[in-house]
Amino acid sequence: MDVEQAGIFFKDSWCLVPDLPGHGRSTGDHVSFSIKETAEQICDLISAKADGREVVVVGFSLGAQILVDMLCQNPELIHYAVVNSALLRPMPAALRMIVPSVRLSFPLMRRRWFSKLQAGTLYVGEDDFEQYYAESLQMNQKLLVSVLTENMSYSLSPKIAESNARLLVTVGEKERGIMRKSAEDLAGHFDRAVGVVFPGIGHGIPLANPELFNHVVDGWLGTGAVSSDVDSIRANPR
Repeated sequence: MDVEQAGIFFKDSWCLVPDLPGHGRSTGDHVSFSIKETAEQICDLISAKADGREVVVVGFSLGAQILVDMLCQNPELIHYAVVNSALLRPMPAALRMIVPSVRLSFPLMRRRWFSKLQAGTLYVGEDDFEQYYAESLQMNQKLLVSVLTENMSYSLSPKIAESNARLLVTVGEKERGIMRKSAEDLAGHFDRAVGVVFPGIGHGIPLANPELFNHVVDGWLGTGAVSSDVDSIRANPR
């Protein structure tokens, strides 16, 4: 979520933005990463900081997988969850290619031109590129393999049905089919879930069009309904 835009739409909210292990200022040679452990740490952080507030958690991509795990681990903690572009079906073929692919591509990640190409596919704009590039340089090869392995092996647990949160499940129209199916799977576990597709967008709606994303989230939080600017998603039956 774009922080500047968030300030426009969520003026009365107290916002907490944690760095994930191995990202931002939470880096280091001995930092490891797992979705389960990160979800547990953020649940503990929210529990310590919430102070009776209504809890809304927004997660995108890897962060959305972590959010799903948080809902499974602590069903009572989160009141509203926005799960945006979460991969919830394992990719066995891609998993087998992670190590050789990273070995070949990792040196390229140090090149600005290659990082520019990557940033473009993720809708990272010029204003944010330098930070994106600097943080890319901080990540070591072992950690990258760990993050990708966690991402591509994650699956939706039946425990998700125990969560009491209200869900907004989103995906981009131009994302891979497995992302759309993952969104349909998640929406199918909840009568109180709303699933939407952002038209014309790939993997990265919070960056590609933060005003639209925040408008949809803000409207859903206020009324439980979503804007006519997005399409409804069909939920896969449980």
